[in-house]
Amino acid sequence: MELHQLRYFCAVAKAASFTRAAERLGISQPSLSQQIGRLEKKIGTPLFVRMGRAVRLTPYGDALLPRAQQILKEISEAESSLSNLREGTRGVLRIGVIPTIMPYLIAPRIQEFCRKFPDLEVQLSERITTRLVEDVQAGQLDLAVLSLPIANPDLVCSELFREPLFLAVGKSHPMAKKKIVSLKELASERMLLLREGHCFRDNVMTACTRANTQVQSVFETDQMNSIFPLVASGFGITLVPAMATAFAAGCVLIPVAPNNVRRVGFVRSRRQFAGNSMRAFIAWLKAVTKPAPQARNAIE
Repeated sequence: MELHQLRYFCAVAKAASFTRAAERLGISQPSLSQQIGRLEKKIGTPLFVRMGRAVRLTPYGDALLPRAQQILKEISEAESSLSNLREGTRGVLRIGVIPTIMPYLIAPRIQEFCRKFPDLEVQLSERITTRLVEDVQAGQLDLAVLSLPIANPDLVCSELFREPLFLAVGKSHPMAKKKIVSLKELASERMLLLREGHCFRDNVMTACTRANTQVQSVFETDQMNSIFPLVASGFGITLVPAMATAFAAGCVLIPVAPNNVRRVGFVRSRRQFAGNSMRAFIAWLKAVTKPAPQARNAIE
């Protein structure tokens, strides 16, 4: 039983598809199928039930999966620890970031960190929160920058800052001249939202629920930048985190009362050794997020 076969097995189990797993692994589907076949031959029993394009685990696959995941996780943690001890601020640092933070906070500044540590290879991955948490737990990421809180005993969570939420409306919207708005005023409005799975959508829905406000969703997307032109055109309104306001061209931004905030921070595995590379990135992250990003009242 070889490590790459276990890695491929876990990828297929996670994707429930040989095709999707091969795409995520960056290998051909025939090569993936061949390696899984060799693993099944080695074990002496099928691990997957093939159902056309989809697959599901057999009872033997169910029994192997948690053990395979634990083996890969421990190996990744060991490699990371040894690499940090041996190389100092060198090697590879794998960072995950959610889509509502990557383009506004990390992407514009990451080259500052890379220039400071030229011998460190930074690999970035943009995923929704659930995927990032899974990848950190599995040892596939060293650290993830996301919205808190995250309730997971396997992870160490650290808050970086809190940022206010703003209402974004078109210039001709009746609320455009308001100095401040209440979430209760949004009950009859056409709301533009991120899709389910994005933690910022959860932030918005939680804030509205606490205000006893039911919102009407008329558009959903995976990209915040797709929402801003629609808001500017008058198609609907949205709530945005402060760090994204500088990108809301053509929108009027209004503070929301009472104070609603998003907590931004990072998570790492409790079992992973925090070496020089990770400590350097955390120190840089704290430096660039203090003070917290400030929003502009209106973007023309």
